[in-house]
Amino acid sequence: MKNLIEIEQINLWFGEKQVLKDVSLSVPEGKIVALIGPSGCGKSTLLRCLNRLHDLNANVKITGEIRVNNSNILDSSSNVVEIRRNIGMVFQKPNPFPKSIFENIAYGLRINGVKDRETIKNSVEESLKNSFLWDEVKDDLDKSGLQLSGGQQQRLCIARAIAVKPQVILMDEPCSALDPISTAMIEKLLLELKKDYTIVIVTHNMQQAQRVADYTAVMYLGEMVEYNETKQIFENAQNEVARNYVNGVFG
Repeated sequence: MKNLIEIEQINLWFGEKQVLKDVSLSVPEGKIVALIGPSGCGKSTLLRCLNRLHDLNANVKITGEIRVNNSNILDSSSNVVEIRRNIGMVFQKPNPFPKSIFENIAYGLRINGVKDRETIKNSVEESLKNSFLWDEVKDDLDKSGLQLSGGQQQRLCIARAIAVKPQVILMDEPCSALDPISTAMIEKLLLELKKDYTIVIVTHNMQQAQRVADYTAVMYLGEMVEYNETKQIFENAQNEVARNYVNGVFG
């Protein structure tokens, strides 16, 4: 199985405080990897390393390597715009642009150089269909994305992310603000998307990790304490901290 992402000995500091400590793991292509662990353990911090979002914070220092397709994306010579096109991000709170549903998706295509109107139209429709949203909005594409429900907004953000055909989708607790019905729809969508994308998801919901993830990494105090197939993590974790966490001893 090909590993699309190789994370090797990542250390990260916010100022003097070290938040990630020698984190290493491999993400297989076409799989869903869940990052779990108690609040403040470094899950979202690690996720943001994967598309260089920490570049926006001058107080951050990172050492180690993250290779995507054997290219170290942390190298100073890397094209950050291209990295973020290839590695999409969906945040905890849905963040549609204050634009129409159509323009929310078309915007990313345009800034990536797509100009043909028919191509944009077809890509918008395809992305909405692939995000299970087309049937709900196909007659209201001029409606503001901000008028959609929370679950619809999150699917719109997913449609926006996949419109530019990334290889990887990062998701930072994408269901934490959603109701159970919307959560179930997002989870169903994730299982469909992994046919075409590699997905890394941060979740506090351990049942969600069991439902959707092929592999699960347990983080604690900035360290990766165990990483394995999800079934193995939840039924036979080898590390005591990981075992105690998934068994609810602490959280």
